[in-house]
Parts: sequence; C-alpha cells; structure tokens
Amino acid sequence: MSTYITTTIPYVNARPHLGFALELVQADVLARHGRRTEAVRFQAGTDDNSLKNVLAAEAAGEHVQEFVDRLAEEFVGLAGPLSLSVDDVIRTSRDPRHRTGVERLWRACADSGDLYRRHYEGLYCVGCEQFYGEDELIEGRCPEHGTVPQRVSEENWFFRLSRYAEKLHDLIGRGELRIEPPERRNEVLSFIAGGLADFSVSRSTERARGWGIPVPDDPGQVIYVWWDALGNYITALGYGQDGADYRRWWAGDVRRVHLAGKGVLRFHAVYWPAMLLSAGLPLPDEILVHGYLTAGGRKISKSGGGTVDPVALVREYGVDAVRWWLLREVPKAGDADFTAERLVARADDELANGLGNLVNRVVSMVHRYRDGVVPAREGPGELDEVCREAPALASAALDDYDFRRATTAVWDIVDQANRHINRVRPWELAKAEDPRLDAVLAELVDACRAVAGNLAPFLPDAADRVARQCAGDRLPPPSPVFRRLG
Repeated sequence: MSTYITTTIPYVNARPHLGFALELVQADVLARHGRRTEAVRFQAGTDDNSLKNVLAAEAAGEHVQEFVDRLAEEFVGLAGPLSLSVDDVIRTSRDPRHRTGVERLWRACADSGDLYRRHYEGLYCVGCEQFYGEDELIEGRCPEHGTVPQRVSEENWFFRLSRYAEKLHDLIGRGELRIEPPERRNEVLSFIAGGLADFSVSRSTERARGWGIPVPDDPGQVIYVWWDALGNYITALGYGQDGADYRRWWAGDVRRVHLAGKGVLRFHAVYWPAMLLSAGLPLPDEILVHGYLTAGGRKISKSGGGTVDPVALVREYGVDAVRWWLLREVPKAGDADFTAERLVARADDELANGLGNLVNRVVSMVHRYRDGVVPAREGPGELDEVCREAPALASAALDDYDFRRATTAVWDIVDQANRHINRVRPWELAKAEDPRLDAVLAELVDACRAVAGNLAPFLPDAADRVARQCAGDRLPPPSPVFRRLG
C-alpha cells in the first residue's frame, strides 16, 4: 500500500499566513511518518486561476501573471523555512499538466451527461468564489468573509450535483469516504440530506477578466475556479495524459488523503467526490479537516486583515518552536488562538527545559563520569516500556489524525526520563562509586535516542540534533539542542 497526501492549493492573492502553514505541517508529519513503512507522495501547489487574484493584481497595479508568479513563489518557498518534505508542487496557471487534465475531466463529466447550460442569477462572494442562497447569509453577509455578496446574472454551465446526493450520503455514512473529525462528517451528511442543488461550473470570460482555463468548445466561458482547482489532485499526477504517476498514485492500490480547512469542506467532501463519480474516477479515501487559527479571537486570513507571517515567526523563533506550537496547541476539532507568548512558553517549557535539558544532562554525565563512552546495556530498564510503546501510540494517534495525542506519546519519554534522573540521582551514584551508574547512563542514552527517532516526523531538525548528540559509542561533547526564547 502507498499513500498520496495532498494539501489544498491556496489563492495567491496575498502573502502566506500561519493558518496555511498549519495544514502544510500536518501533511508533512503524516508524510514523514508514513515513509517509515511505505511509499508516500506529498503534493502541494497554488491556485492561480481565481478572480480574487485578478482583482488583487489590479489593485496592486501589476499584470496578473506577474502578480501570481511573485506570490506563488512565496507559497512554494514555505518548504524551506518550515522544513517540509514536499515531493511535488503544481501551479495551476503555469504547469502544463494542469490545463490538459482539467479539460479531460470536463469532457469526462460532459460525456456522462452532467454538464448543461442555463441562465442563472444569484448572490456571489468573490472571497469564497461561490454562490450563496439567501438563507446561507448572516444578516445579508457572507458567513465566511462578512462581506455583502454581489448579485450576478448570466448564463453558465452547470454540473448535475443533485444526481449524486444519495450516492455521496451512502459513501460518507458507511465510512467508505472517511471525513475526520466526526463533527465535520456529520456536517457534510446534514448538508447533503438538506438537498443538493446543481451548481455553476463556469463564468463568463468577461467577468473572469479573461483569466483562467476556457471551457472546452465554448471560449466565451471560463471554467469555474473551484472546478479548476480541485482537479489539481489528479492533474498533478498526469491525469490529462494518463501518466504513470496517475496510475500509481490515484488509480492504483493507494490510500488517497486530502487535508483541508473547514471553510472549504463543502468543495472537498461534496463537489469534488461528485465530479469524480461523474467522470468514473476513484474517490479520495480520507479527508482530514482542520479548524481555523485565530489571533486575538480574530480568524487569521489573507483577506480578513488579521494575519501572522510564518516565515517571520521562523526567522525570530526557529522552525522547531513554530512546528511544535502548531502540533501541540491546535486541537483535532475546533480552532486555536495564536500568540507569540504562547509559542515562546510552549517552546521554552517543553523543548528547552524539557528535551533540551534532558539531552544536555545525559550527555554531560556520560562525559563527566565515563569520559564520553556510553556504557553497555545489561538487562531491562525502567524506561524501556515507555520507549517501546511510543511508536505504536504515536502511530495510532496519527491514524486518528490527532497530532496533540501523537506528540504526547513521544513526550512521555522525555517526562519519564527527566523524572527518572531526579529519582535515581546519578551524581550521587557516581560519588558513591555505585556500579549501578553504568546501567542508568546507558538507559538514559537509549531514551534520548528513542526520543530522537520518534520525534523525527514532528520536528525533523531537532530530532537530527538530538540524534547527533547521542550518536555512537563515544558521544560528542555536549552542545545545546535548543535555545531559550523567553
């Protein structure tokens, strides 16, 4: 079995924010963990063909392609600062794989009789790039952006979403299409049970400002950006050319996992599976939905005005502190409020004072009492059980997409090792020339090595530093693993 892991592809109408970094880091953890036992492909990208991007470029006084190119590079460039192990990136306005695949998907749905033209009038939120019914608005405003939608009247192509309501409800209800957490699955089931209306899948070329992929055989229309964007999960695999990557990573014996924010759940759990059913293609197996990050109670977003720059955070506090806060503080279900103070407190308490202090104490004692030579292990130790159980506990938590619980399984080793030192007091054993000191030091070195191995998917940089401090029969001189931030 192999696993194909994807993130959503963000609009490039403004610079990246911490909310999207959350999704990237979660996907990276799953990818790094999965590669221990199977082949994994970790896919990311950018959504270039949006009216939002066009309007942002006009406001900036830039040509649209130049504008999206510049900002797309910032999104793609997150891989370095966040220590991501992305295997491939697709850009919807630049990548030749994309248009060919989108056109093929369109024709496949057309061949199924699921595309038709009709006149339509409705309330359209440019921020969401979707139509809303009056009953979905909150005091006449978009529930996501708080803006008043535009009234749009034009003739578009429509997709017969209504045809797939029963099938989707059955697939999700049986768990064949798994949606986590359960609250989000129930939300989708309720939405489907309320009735699915066909939705518009094109825009007039005039309203789209000529930006996007033209509808096949209808150049007066541009393919709706969400249809365009959702296709990236297979166009990046060469679906348009029936490439080997598509056969391996989508059509083959593979687990297909999407990560998405709760604001785009409807598109990923309803629209996209219906499109695939129409085209006769395999569906995703699992959709992991995360909540929002807020700052001072206000949603972090590109368009909402409240934003936190992940690159600036890494520059100031380091990648380990940023990744650790995202993995330790954000719940499986629900939102999380970010402050720099919380990030610093978490990093100093657990990374610097917890793990960093443990490794420094252990390595220093091995040098002080045994000239840096790690004593041989003789028999079991008190920390063996927690070290032995951690991989399975972390793996089970990640299978459940609970990153907090997964990191806790690793952190239990650190906690128990620190308590073990305080209880056994190796310095007193050394002073008394107690022969038990060798076993204590050997066990503590093994515990630090276990932490490094289990920590690698979560904090790859820190795990590498810990591993190097504890490598070999003769340990290198002690060196700080983390710096204190506060």
